[in-house]
Amino acid sequence: MAMDEALMNWHREGLIPPTIRFYLWENPTLSIGHFQKLNGIHMEAVHNHQVEMVRRMTGGSAVLHADELTYSIVITEKHASIPRSVSEAYYILSKGVVAGYANLGIAVDYAVPETEERKTKTAVCFEKSALYEMVVAGKKLSGNAQTRKNGVLLQHGSIPMRIDIDLLFDLFRFPSEVKKQERKRQFFHKATTIDELTGKRHTYADLHAAFHDGFQHGLGISLHPITLSDAQWDEVYKLAQEKYTTISDTRNRSISMKG
Repeated sequence: MAMDEALMNWHREGLIPPTIRFYLWENPTLSIGHFQKLNGIHMEAVHNHQVEMVRRMTGGSAVLHADELTYSIVITEKHASIPRSVSEAYYILSKGVVAGYANLGIAVDYAVPETEERKTKTAVCFEKSALYEMVVAGKKLSGNAQTRKNGVLLQHGSIPMRIDIDLLFDLFRFPSEVKKQERKRQFFHKATTIDELTGKRHTYADLHAAFHDGFQHGLGISLHPITLSDAQWDEVYKLAQEKYTTISDTRNRSISMKG
């Protein structure tokens, strides 16, 4: 998360061009939406499962990152391709995601949730679709979130190969065990994954290749790698230590997280 924030800062300063970053997670990690309260998170279960946590800059509900490709896009709001409307910006940037899924043989649709569904609150990201997220036969396939800060847009996207549903639901609080099991059963009808749709077990390398090509063709761009200097890496590590090693809960208490 510190890297994504640093990319925003460097782009704002004109040090790097618009950037797409692909990454994976060393350990299963729960990323908490920027404004999300922690009272729905089962902190004891997070500790017992040795799941790490971080609060991201973008909004939305908690996402369990494990067997997935994660991407971030950093681009100035003044770029000719970026609409002023948040929803339309989602639509434009998601064209790369659509093309990436096509490379895997998956035809996706854009989610356009009904008004009442959008009002439904849940701590679990993949329990409902947001505008212009990817769905197949009505099931959510990927999630994204966006923020704009001092003229620069950051979009995060989570593209799961597979989801450990038992682990996912263990990390959240429910009124009762019965309610938890009911929500877990409903989840099978609300979300799906790449492996489930294709009947094939994918790797991070598979997804990186598919979506690297997908973003180039879907957005009509050419991607070129950038190399960070030692000073830039130091800046990222410093920001991580200062800002991303604790998470404040709803009682203004800081929770220390693993580095």
